Amino acid sequence: MRLHRLAVTAFGPFGTTQEIDFDTLSSAGLFLLHGPTGAGKTSVLDAVCFALYGTVPGARQSPGSSLRSDHAPTGTYTEVTLELTVGERRLEITRRPAQQRPKLRGTGFTTEKAQSWLRQYDPASGEWRALSRSHQEIGEEITQLLGMSRDQFCQVVLLPQGDFARFLRADAEARGKLLGRLFDTRRFAAVEDRLAELRKAAERQVGAGDERLLALAHRMAQAAGAGSPAAAPIEERPGEPGLADAVQLRAALARSEAREALDIARLRLAAAERRQADARDALAAARELADRQARHADAVRRQEELAARRPQRDQWQTALDRSLKADRVAPALGLREDAERAHRTANADRDRARALLPADLAEAGAEQLSTVERRLRAELGGLEAARRAEARSAELSAERAVLDREARADEDFLQDAAAWLAGWEARRAELTRRVEAAQEATARAEQLAGRLEPARRRLAAARRRDALAAELAAARERLTAARERRNESHEHWLDLKSRRLRGIAAELAAALDPGAPCQVCGSTAHPDPARATADHVDRAAEDAAYADYSRADEARTAAETAVAATAEAWEAARGEARAGLGPGAVDGPADPARPVDPVVGELASDVEELARRHAEAHALAAQTHAAREALARAEREYEERGAAQREAERRVAARTSRREALEQQQAALEAELAASRGESGSVAAHATLLERRIALLTEAAETVRAAEAAARGLKEADDRLADAAFRAGFATPAEAAAALLDEPERRAFQHGVDAWQAEAAAVADRLAEAATAEAAALPPADPASADAAHTAAERALREAATALAAARERCEALDRLSRQTDDEVRRLGPLREEYERVARLAALTAGTAAENERKMRLESYVLAARLEQVAAAATARLQRMSSGRYTLVHSDARSGGRRAGLGLHVVDAWTGNERDTATLSGGETFFASLALALGLADVVTDEAGGVRLDTLFIDEGFGSLDDQTLDEVLDVLDSLRERDRSVGIVSHVGDLRRRIPAQLEVVKARHGSAVRLRTGGDALSG
Repeated sequence: MRLHRLAVTAFGPFGTTQEIDFDTLSSAGLFLLHGPTGAGKTSVLDAVCFALYGTVPGARQSPGSSLRSDHAPTGTYTEVTLELTVGERRLEITRRPAQQRPKLRGTGFTTEKAQSWLRQYDPASGEWRALSRSHQEIGEEITQLLGMSRDQFCQVVLLPQGDFARFLRADAEARGKLLGRLFDTRRFAAVEDRLAELRKAAERQVGAGDERLLALAHRMAQAAGAGSPAAAPIEERPGEPGLADAVQLRAALARSEAREALDIARLRLAAAERRQADARDALAAARELADRQARHADAVRRQEELAARRPQRDQWQTALDRSLKADRVAPALGLREDAERAHRTANADRDRARALLPADLAEAGAEQLSTVERRLRAELGGLEAARRAEARSAELSAERAVLDREARADEDFLQDAAAWLAGWEARRAELTRRVEAAQEATARAEQLAGRLEPARRRLAAARRRDALAAELAAARERLTAARERRNESHEHWLDLKSRRLRGIAAELAAALDPGAPCQVCGSTAHPDPARATADHVDRAAEDAAYADYSRADEARTAAETAVAATAEAWEAARGEARAGLGPGAVDGPADPARPVDPVVGELASDVEELARRHAEAHALAAQTHAAREALARAEREYEERGAAQREAERRVAARTSRREALEQQQAALEAELAASRGESGSVAAHATLLERRIALLTEAAETVRAAEAAARGLKEADDRLADAAFRAGFATPAEAAAALLDEPERRAFQHGVDAWQAEAAAVADRLAEAATAEAAALPPADPASADAAHTAAERALREAATALAAARERCEALDRLSRQTDDEVRRLGPLREEYERVARLAALTAGTAAENERKMRLESYVLAARLEQVAAAATARLQRMSSGRYTLVHSDARSGGRRAGLGLHVVDAWTGNERDTATLSGGETFFASLALALGLADVVTDEAGGVRLDTLFIDEGFGSLDDQTLDEVLDVLDSLRERDRSVGIVSHVGDLRRRIPAQLEVVKARHGSAVRLRTGGDALSG
């Protein structure tokens, strides 16, 4: 990696843009970066780090701190641009941190987000090509190219003040933290943590398996029951090796005992089954004997009941026999009843029909009634033609009535149409005038609307102008006060600073310790330290004054920004209020006396007048569509009414001709009908009267004939009934009728007879059974005792079966639990072996195992190897700087109770002794730490993938070296040019400015620091 150019703007102490040409500095191989304290030497290195990684090293990037320069004017962006070559690629990185800037609108400030740009130079085209503007993508690209994190870069490329001196004297723990960040040994610490996690996980799995074994043992104890060997408590605890064997032993004992109990239960069940079978046979025999004895007793009882019901059975049989004889007379009885019923009905119909006839025909016979009927039918036939003529006359009357209604309606319509058409011209003129007025209002409303909105904007702008004028005056007063306050605090701070610089020697002398080197000259002797005067100012007072000045300057900047923003807003409002004003702005004459800036009252009056006129025009214009629609409707109505008037006149002429024809036809029909109506009001009424008389005569003749026929049928039925009763053996027809039975009675009597006979046959069969007779001769049976014995045998059988099922279930449960136990023991075997292996590895990497004699953790072991490489690389330069006296060696010896691995000693060739690095003097500590830093840079570079670092910076205190040692150190640094490297030394030691020709000077001033590049004789003379 080689740096070419660095440009910083408003960054740290640099208020303006400063550019550094590293190509010119690097051409000399060794260059000096110097300047007074606080000028910004370290800020140059911060800018390089910020350009690469977006942050600055150490505490300078703490929360609440800002990278922006307090000397930068408002509106200037804080920006860093770095041009470098890495991996054969020439890149340009530009970064802007998040920063405050004035708002584009209104007053105050807003925060602008951080921005980044990455470009690459294309040698073929000679142009820069943009690669990315993403913070994440740029960071990943730079980290991948450099192969180092920000912490590694700051330790390898920017060798910081005092860090390696502290590293040289630090204990193993602190040294391990620094090496861990540089070499990124987190993966080895992660291996330790991972092994510890695996050990805990395996321990949990083994413990969980043992818990499951104990749970299975508890379940086996419950299944075996109290008193079983399996119920005894297990002494082994989870994690102990003998737990599995103890659980398996108890399982075997429980299974053996359960199988013995199962065999006993099977024998008891077989004996209970035999006793239950014998009791069941005895119960069946007792029940059969009791049943036969009950059957015999029931047969005797039923025989006695049959004897008592015999007279009733004989009575039923006699009634059935007489009913069979009467059945031969039943048809004749039915015919006689039908004839009598028909005779009564015919007489009633005849009497009802005769009651409706005239008195002279009430006793007439059927022939006479038929003669009168035929005469009336002949008269009715002659009225058919008259009926058709009367119907036609009615139709003509209805049609004339319709014509009369239509004539009256047409007459009313013609009168209304004539009245409406008479006022048509005046109505059309009025509607046309309304349409034209609405159209004119539309154009006027559009014109007024185009003038109203600008007038409103000017009114609003004038109001803002007046309000901003007052705000601007107040802002200018605040700015004047802020400037005065800033100048006063600035002068006060400069005065205190000058007074402190005059007494800085006393302040430095106060920090001297006997035997400690001076921070200025490096001497350990202090013969005449300076004394503080009465007007001496300490650092706290100066910092307080500077803080007061900073606050006042920020307040002044904020006031200037507020004044500028308010003035800009006032000018914008003033210009908007004056825009578009001229003679006749509101249709009025020009007013020469009107001021250039219009007042709010006049603008408000103009807006009010324009708004009123626009509202009136808009309201009238809104009626345009309605007026046009009204005119169109009136014209359509005019056309429709004219056409309807002509159609009505045509209908009136046609109706008059039709009415005259209808009147002639009706007069001829009326003359014809006058002779056919008779005494009735109409032909139809006369015909209806004749039809009703004919119907009465026809019905009366038919009922007379039916009554005569019914009388003859009744006489014939009486004769046949008397003959049938005599032949059946009955004295009279009434006796035969009394002997008849209806079907329900017949079925009831027959059912009673059949039931008695069936019962008699069944009783006889029962009494004839031999087994029943033998049972009746035996003593009474006792089935209750046999049933009790059978119940007891069944209960004993169920108990034996339950005991067998319980024993079988116990055996099955114990077998199942034993199998689960064996499976769990087999599954736990590999887990227990894995746990022992992982636990051994975890203890070994954590440094707690007995095999790890030095108690070194894995990460410490790796870092010890790296530290050994760093010590070897540092020794090559340390021997040159110390004229071959000192050598750095790595030590893995333990110190007290701490773990070993990260010790660092120095071997003194003059004495041959190995001693701790803390015993080195101030100067020896410096060049030893410098050699250590350079060696560490080489090792980290190789560790990062061999990325070549062509530019290094050393920020150390060279003032602690004597002249000879300083020459040797510079020779070592100058030798780095052999590998085409350039080394920048950050120091304010004056002797270095005489020895190093290429220099970059940082100059401090009140308005911000600046950089100056000096080379050759110019630098040495300056």
